[in-house]
Amino acid sequence: MSRMPIMDTTPIQSTTMGDRGDLAFIKDIALQLLAYCRANDWAGYDPYDALNSRVFKALPFLNFKLARLALTQGIKRCPLNLRPLLLIPKTPSSKGIALFLSSLTKLSKIGLLDRNEEIALLADKLLALRSPDARYSCWGYNFDWQSRPVLVPKGSPNIICSTFAANALLDAYEQSPTSLWLNAAMSAAHFILDVLFWRDGGSVTCFSYTPLGRSEIHNANLFGAALLCRLSFLTGQKVFLEPALDAVRYSVRKQHKDGSWLYGELPHHRWIDNFHTGFNLVALKRISEYVGTAEFDDAIRRGLDFYKGHFFREDGAPGYFHNATYPIDIHSVAQSVITFVELKDLAEGNIPLAHSVMSWGLKNMWDPQGFFYFQKLPHYTVRIPFIRWSQAWMLMALSTLLEAQYNGGKQNR
Repeated sequence: MSRMPIMDTTPIQSTTMGDRGDLAFIKDIALQLLAYCRANDWAGYDPYDALNSRVFKALPFLNFKLARLALTQGIKRCPLNLRPLLLIPKTPSSKGIALFLSSLTKLSKIGLLDRNEEIALLADKLLALRSPDARYSCWGYNFDWQSRPVLVPKGSPNIICSTFAANALLDAYEQSPTSLWLNAAMSAAHFILDVLFWRDGGSVTCFSYTPLGRSEIHNANLFGAALLCRLSFLTGQKVFLEPALDAVRYSVRKQHKDGSWLYGELPHHRWIDNFHTGFNLVALKRISEYVGTAEFDDAIRRGLDFYKGHFFREDGAPGYFHNATYPIDIHSVAQSVITFVELKDLAEGNIPLAHSVMSWGLKNMWDPQGFFYFQKLPHYTVRIPFIRWSQAWMLMALSTLLEAQYNGGKQNR
């Protein structure tokens, strides 16, 4: 897959979106996307679902590490959707359902959700997707996935799915207090603290990605810490704070002088990309707010300066890597919008920047059938409508932008 260097690193223009970017248009897109996701019962294909193939499972002689890696990456990178031929079913994703649930709470707050009972229905669906036979409420992906060191079985819990699920349940709880939702989020926090937290006796204090081995992946570490800080803020339970803040300080120490972070500290994790950088910034901002501290302000500001200066073309297109534009991924579009909105108070132009990125995404990645494409490369676009990676994230981005604009007084209802 070719990469094209970013030729112009001028920060994207702080202008409002034109005829495709006014709030009425964004609202209409959000409602069309919501209708598409409803019509598909919140389920679909995923970039990483190759090992769900019934054809692959029927050929046990292919079931070894290199074959699993090759199949997953080959299907992910193919511009054609081979999943129907490989008998890969459409399935719901716990992380996708969590993103949908959080999005619906935002749309409900600003009066754009016509079926408020859907929030409870999605919360129930999310609870039903918990990792089976686990002691805690925790969640995993809806497919087997082969990392370099280990095969992670479908449903095996991880910190990413678990934090997104717990935060979504807390979003629903804050809007309509239901003890079941709070209790599940608390259980997820104890999973993260009791199972995934580790110290090496030296400088490393971290939350691992899965229980299957220790890892130092910064967005995962910061997401885990942010959830613990949120629950400490909501419940007053201080047991979460010390390990969470120790883990945060570890990732902050690993930030480079220019404001960037590697994805992780292992040799095969040493890249810098758009949406994981955005994840780190949003998590740090939320942690600072939950704890009421200015300790991480410098890290956030340096990270935001790097983010603005290295990931965006002047037309608003978000590059994937800090030194290469392509593939332009819908995940980068969504997280860029969310990052600029979440950090809106740090610079007056951040909301206009969010609009600029959204404008590019709507012009280049939106299909009139009601969904968003996966990736855009120099000579073609991958138009597969992934449910979690594309639709769930873009509904979250659209609802986040709409919520900020309505609450900011831009629109009166």
